[in-house]
Amino acid sequence: MASFLENSYSLVHLDNTADQPTVQELKLQLEKGTDESKLDTMRTIITIMLNGDPMPQILMHIIRFVMPSKSKALKKLLYFYYEICPKLDSNGKLKQEMILVCNGIRNDLQHPNEYVRGNTLRFLCKLREPELIEPLLSSARLCLEHRHAYVRKNSTPPELLQAFLETETDGTCKRNAFAALMSISHQKALEYLRTTFDTIPNTDELLQLAELEFLRKDAVQNPQNKSRYLKLMLELLDASTSTVVYEAATSLTALTSNPVAVKASAGKLIELAIREADNNVKLIVLDRVDQLRIRNEGVLDDLTMEILRVLSSPDIDVRRKALGIALEMVSSKNVEEIVMLLKKELAKTVDEQYEQNSEYRQLLVQSIHTCAIKFSEIAASVVDLLMDFIADFNNNSAVDVISFVKEVVEKFPDLRGSIVDRLVSTLSEVRAGKVYRGVLWVVGEYSLEEKDIREAWKKIRASLGEIPILASEQRLLEEVPEENALLLEQANGAKTAPTGSRKVLADGTYATESALTSQSAAAARLEAVKAAQKPPLRQLILDGDYYLATVLSSTLTKLVMRHSEVSQDAARTNALRAEAMLIMISIMRVGQSHFVKAPIDEDSVDRVMTCVRSLAEFSEKKDLEATFLEDTRKAFRAMVQVEDKKRAAQEASEKAKTAVQIDDAIPIRQFTKKNTVEGAEEIDLDLAKATGGDTTVENAASKLSRVVQLTGFSDPVYAEAYVTVHQFDIVLDVLLVNQTTETLQNLSVEFATLGDLKVVERPSTHNLGPRDFLNVQATVKVSSTDTGVIFGNIVYDGPSSTETHVVILNDIHADIMDYIQPAHCTETQFRSMWTEFEWENKVNINSKAKTLREFLKQLMESTNMACLTPEASLKGDCRFLSANLYARSVFGEDALANLSIEKEGDDGPVTGFVRIRSRSQGLALSLGSLKGLKAAAA
Repeated sequence: MASFLENSYSLVHLDNTADQPTVQELKLQLEKGTDESKLDTMRTIITIMLNGDPMPQILMHIIRFVMPSKSKALKKLLYFYYEICPKLDSNGKLKQEMILVCNGIRNDLQHPNEYVRGNTLRFLCKLREPELIEPLLSSARLCLEHRHAYVRKNSTPPELLQAFLETETDGTCKRNAFAALMSISHQKALEYLRTTFDTIPNTDELLQLAELEFLRKDAVQNPQNKSRYLKLMLELLDASTSTVVYEAATSLTALTSNPVAVKASAGKLIELAIREADNNVKLIVLDRVDQLRIRNEGVLDDLTMEILRVLSSPDIDVRRKALGIALEMVSSKNVEEIVMLLKKELAKTVDEQYEQNSEYRQLLVQSIHTCAIKFSEIAASVVDLLMDFIADFNNNSAVDVISFVKEVVEKFPDLRGSIVDRLVSTLSEVRAGKVYRGVLWVVGEYSLEEKDIREAWKKIRASLGEIPILASEQRLLEEVPEENALLLEQANGAKTAPTGSRKVLADGTYATESALTSQSAAAARLEAVKAAQKPPLRQLILDGDYYLATVLSSTLTKLVMRHSEVSQDAARTNALRAEAMLIMISIMRVGQSHFVKAPIDEDSVDRVMTCVRSLAEFSEKKDLEATFLEDTRKAFRAMVQVEDKKRAAQEASEKAKTAVQIDDAIPIRQFTKKNTVEGAEEIDLDLAKATGGDTTVENAASKLSRVVQLTGFSDPVYAEAYVTVHQFDIVLDVLLVNQTTETLQNLSVEFATLGDLKVVERPSTHNLGPRDFLNVQATVKVSSTDTGVIFGNIVYDGPSSTETHVVILNDIHADIMDYIQPAHCTETQFRSMWTEFEWENKVNINSKAKTLREFLKQLMESTNMACLTPEASLKGDCRFLSANLYARSVFGEDALANLSIEKEGDDGPVTGFVRIRSRSQGLALSLGSLKGLKAAAA
């Protein structure tokens, strides 16, 4: 089958083998049918042949009943058939029937219809048999002089091509002729090109592309011509068509690393990315620019602002790619200019509303953050800008800003005073709980002067409102007029019943509706109090954000303790302490009342009470003061240092990719052999990668693990499959063994799938002799990581034609591990995705692992996921462990996992659970059902 398919140039998918006609039926349809029915018959024949059955007995019928037809559509199918039909006999000699075929081809080469001639010439380009081609050369040669361009562009004999190119005026004909000449005779193509070299910039686009391809190859074989070619390619960078500009830029950078040429090529590629409307083209071109940047470090830094012009595109992926490239090219020379542009883009996201606005804003904030951390001189202006917008940003962007501010305030002590002042002034404007927590933490940690503490206290009190909170809310409830409550009740859709009507209670007594009405009015008054306008901090606490309440308690405790250190006014310190304790107790009391949306939790009560006790005792116990004022700062400083180390390690790994080892050989062109090709062609490398040429070779043990037994040893047909996984395909190489003493006729292997799998190439029907072996192949396309199952059966006929036997095959499950790869993301991105993804799979853990870290390692290996929790958080000996894990599939699907486990005693089992979340249900279920995860959990 493999050798037969070497001669096929087209592939057609066979949908159903069950209704496949016999050879006799096909012959009858060719004899008796009309031209329309013969079209269907020919399509069936070609499809069957492409799926592995050469059908040699049908050739004479096609010559007799199809070749004489004048139908253009039927003639086109006839030449598709000629492409793939076996033309040689078992001895390797041309079949006798091919003489008749040759005669038919000659007649079509002289056909009055130019499209029949062109189609016939295109077929001749695919012939490999000299015995067939030789008698047709004279007719094909005459086609070079045909009046119609369609005929001339499909006519390509080598000796005449040079003369043809000199006289031809049609661009497509010249391109096809030059492409043929280039592949047939490199020297003749070079001779032609020398005569027309100066006119190349003015030729047709298609011919320019073919000539550029030739120049790139010839520059490797004849380096003495390279300088001349480079000048031409530089000139072609100004061509009017985008395809020529792209090809010229690619060819130029493939032949030279000269900074001027590289910069010129990159500039033109950036122009293409800005000009072209197709987002896919933009991404491809930006990828090429990024490759140039990596190979030529520092050369493209002057083009950073040009790359940022691509931000005018509305597509978020294009913007992310452009920003990623630009941030790698930021230097002290251009950082201010870049940040200025990013500021303008950030202001646009606040003023204008469009698709993916918030995501783009978050991307800009992260980019500005990266610039400010790398270059401290712009940190001050950047922080001021971001804090101006902090109240306007949505939740995620504002959280990114606060994370940035926390890092800046730790790294740059000179900016602390101004940053704290600005944050304190924004307390009355912030409405998001997460942002408020970050602001309070910074204020509590870095308010170091007495005036800063007093100003912060004043703003916090203003944002909190009247205290005690419970008493003030109760007074407001009592002051709500009855009319307002009734209005609110009616607005909510409630109706007051007549006061005189009676209602029977559970104990059988009567009750008037007036009591029920008074309860409804009280509930309406409570709702009116809850809906009233309140200061932001007070509103967030009443809405049930007790995490914010604990952060507030910690902040107040730090402010009081630091005031006691920096101020000699003991009376004021005591007053602040008393007020802080009142606020904390007030939060706990209101948290247990009916004024809040949800009651306060025990953890928050414990945290607030810890702060209250610390305030009461810190004067006597100095360790408490050190814990609040020093240890928390040290912990944050350690986190910042860990992030710095991560960045440094990432930069080092990026540089290591392009680094050259000290003992690597230096290639000197003059000393290399003449027959060695200098530098592999990028196109050839891309082709090798696309066809799997760069994949690693598996060892024998790995190959054996991929063999799946499909039938039992006692079945009439034994079958096993070797499963090969390419990026988006699964190839099943099935071995069939006839274990009977009879010939199995019309044996076929039929596969079907469940999930996001599709069988694209099915095995053909065969006859299998006694004790004989057979190998067949099937290809399955994979479109996602959802759970996929391949099932099927083997069908064959017995000695009697009416007797059909079926052997059911074992199921083959698609291994998700072939498509899942470890990945990394920020904590903010992880939390955002965790909230967004709705599908969750909770897997219970009960393992015999010796340590918690050992179980985490097993889990990461079995699920191919990366641990996002910092190493510092996992250090130490503890009875429990919690970690976040992340992976991404080759299809771009995200998979999140949260591990929570504990160990009961030194010899006890590891228990707990892992929660897996993803956007699709299938991925979450597939990860949860992995054998490795079950083994780790057992």
